[in-house]
Amino acid sequence: METIAVVDFETTGLGPTSGGRATEVAAVLVRGGEVVDRWSSLMNSGTWVPPYIQALTGISNEMLAGAPDSSQVMGELARFTAGCPLVAHNASFDRGFWQAEMARAQVQPDPAHQFACTVLLSRRLWPEARSHSLGALVRFHDLSFSGRAHRAMADALVTAELLLKVRAEIGSRFATDLGGAEVDHALLSGLQRTPVRWLRRGLVEHVRAQKATA
Repeated sequence: METIAVVDFETTGLGPTSGGRATEVAAVLVRGGEVVDRWSSLMNSGTWVPPYIQALTGISNEMLAGAPDSSQVMGELARFTAGCPLVAHNASFDRGFWQAEMARAQVQPDPAHQFACTVLLSRRLWPEARSHSLGALVRFHDLSFSGRAHRAMADALVTAELLLKVRAEIGSRFATDLGGAEVDHALLSGLQRTPVRWLRRGLVEHVRAQKATA
């Protein structure tokens, strides 16, 4: 049974190519329709967090001063998620920090660590939603949310709940087309780039390809 790691980074505000660094990361393991494990850590990369980011996240420079070194944290994250495909909300953002921080920590890439995005999937499944931000989708789907928004574990947990909602929606909406096939990470990765009007066709083609190589 496939285990997917849902990840979320909090950062200093800038992108990794503009000098931004991660300040906190969380990973939630999802298997068989439920959360089976979780891990998170603050991370000290030696950078300064501006006041507006401190106000947004609640993560202060003082908190980071006593946090583990970023290289240590990224090594632990790589071990915790080893062999798992990845999911994030607005995955292009998290992917950038994942790659940049792993490279800084000199952690060897794991071929399994490919990202699927719940923003892209939500846009295809629920185009009627006024916004596909995480907060808006919490309200749209009446998802449970605990903790503080813009903290890594709270955001990772609600993204995991959204992932389960996405998988359930695909499973029920396209049950006949799936023919018992699993709504796995490979299918999600394919559908996230498929135009809404061709969603069923994209799913059918994926299932046929899976059967052909089985």
